[in-house]
Amino acid sequence: MNRRFHALPLALAVLLLAGCHTVKDLVPTTLVPPNLRAPDNTDEPLKQAQQRLQQATPCCTSFADFSYQKLLPWQPQSFTLGSGSSVANINGTHSYFLAFQLPDGAKLPYRVAFKSDLNGRWLKSSYLFAPTVVLLDSGFQPIGSSDISLCEHMGWSDATSGAFGSFTVDSKQARYLLVYSSAAQQTGKTYWEQSPAAFSSKATLDMNTSGTFSVPHGPDGTVWVGMMDSTYARAVDNAICKKPQQGDGILNTLRSSLPLPWSSSSAAAPASPAGVKARGS
Repeated sequence: MNRRFHALPLALAVLLLAGCHTVKDLVPTTLVPPNLRAPDNTDEPLKQAQQRLQQATPCCTSFADFSYQKLLPWQPQSFTLGSGSSVANINGTHSYFLAFQLPDGAKLPYRVAFKSDLNGRWLKSSYLFAPTVVLLDSGFQPIGSSDISLCEHMGWSDATSGAFGSFTVDSKQARYLLVYSSAAQQTGKTYWEQSPAAFSSKATLDMNTSGTFSVPHGPDGTVWVGMMDSTYARAVDNAICKKPQQGDGILNTLRSSLPLPWSSSSAAAPASPAGVKARGS
């Protein structure tokens, strides 16, 4: 019995010396909480959403087919597009959509704000609805269109966090606004400064939230649309659209911008006051 008790600490020491990977292998998958388990297939939610969209029957194929009874909100409001939403076929591309009547008497130019929320439980398997805008006149003829560029902004609340963009209305003939997602948008990506937490079921200790990556665009999701307000304007104007260029460091930047008096060897010596002779002359 004594030999067994003496052998137990030795066995534990050998196990610890074997490394962290051996310890992780001893953690069964069932012991990891569901909210900490990595997705089995990160592409599966996006593929399923794409299949549902392609299988849907379009209701509208021309700009005159849409109903524009809904007034563009005076401040951004949330709209969820997906299963159960109407589908349009625009230029051969299936897409969920929103149709708005523009407000009368609004001072031109004005900006329309957009924000797309991440669609997915895990950042690694999430995607975004990337909007395309078509501006129409009173005869439902397009007078302008644009794929909205989305940029990431992380604020102190959900209202100021997400992928932001904007569109400027500057035409007196503009009467209606159609929001959908073009083929280019549905296959695009948005730069994201925070990388996904990558870990397996055996390694909740392996989470890595540093670095950068891109979030793919998808066919559905939650999008905020409305007249630009001050909160959204700050988010749009301060959002990150691409990876910043690496500099030489803040100290070198300050030295070049604000040189110190003693840092320049070519600084001229101060001149003597008029009428005062220097010593030794």
